[in-house]
Amino acid sequence: MVIVFDGVSKQFPDGTRAVDGFSLTLPAHRTTVFVGSSGCGKTTLLRMINRMVDPTAGRVTIDGDDIAARNPVELRRGIGYVMQNSGLLPHYTVLENIATVPVLRGVRRAEAHGRARELMATVGLDASLARRYPSQLSGGQQQRVGVARGLAADPNILLMDEPFGAVDPLVRAELQQELLRLQREVDKTIVFVTHDIDEAFLLGDQVVILERGAQIAQVGTPSQIMENPASDFVASFIGADRGKRSLRLKQTPHGTAVVDAQGRTQGMLDDTATDSAPRDGTAP
Repeated sequence: MVIVFDGVSKQFPDGTRAVDGFSLTLPAHRTTVFVGSSGCGKTTLLRMINRMVDPTAGRVTIDGDDIAARNPVELRRGIGYVMQNSGLLPHYTVLENIATVPVLRGVRRAEAHGRARELMATVGLDASLARRYPSQLSGGQQQRVGVARGLAADPNILLMDEPFGAVDPLVRAELQQELLRLQREVDKTIVFVTHDIDEAFLLGDQVVILERGAQIAQVGTPSQIMENPASDFVASFIGADRGKRSLRLKQTPHGTAVVDAQGRTQGMLDDTATDSAPRDGTAP
């Protein structure tokens, strides 16, 4: 499903203008990542898609239909939503948490639980966890339950609001790879919010770098942004002005390493495929 923001603005009652004239098309079956510092309006934009926040001006459409005409509750039940800290219901088991939305939509409980068990396998959760409660799970397991719950109603759109921000770096990396695998399998329109540019570049087909008021500093693929930052602000935000994105090749006893500007190894090259590459210059 194609999501279009058309001249959208949002001013809160206290006078804060979180979004100011934002327009952008989010392509179907791709992952669009909103990235920026705290307070730039990225979460407000995300919540406009399921009407948790209504704009004060402009409109949001899904496949050409203005969502302002939709019942908010029904709209939300058809859109997956995954938030930081998973947002699980503490008195529900894993199985019950995942099945919540299908049951609310009238699916028989046995059928919803069967689908929930399938989704547990999809997101890498062991079947033995089905009867546990959120407090009995690790942070990473809770986030996987949150992703499964977001997918339970088989939505065309999945909204993810900094879903991996509260877990440790190793678990976060694992969940990021899991999301990439899932997107290859389920082919949803995903809108992902983060303040981490490395996460944005890893996950996004389309990356939107935002300044305050949800002003677009640059939009493009990760490669387009890294190769041609649109402004000094973008270059600073992605670390290009500090050489953060610079890589070089270094010979080691175990092969050719890819090293960043701080001398940290980022990976190893297959030397059989790089015999003609420079050994001490910038990596191509």
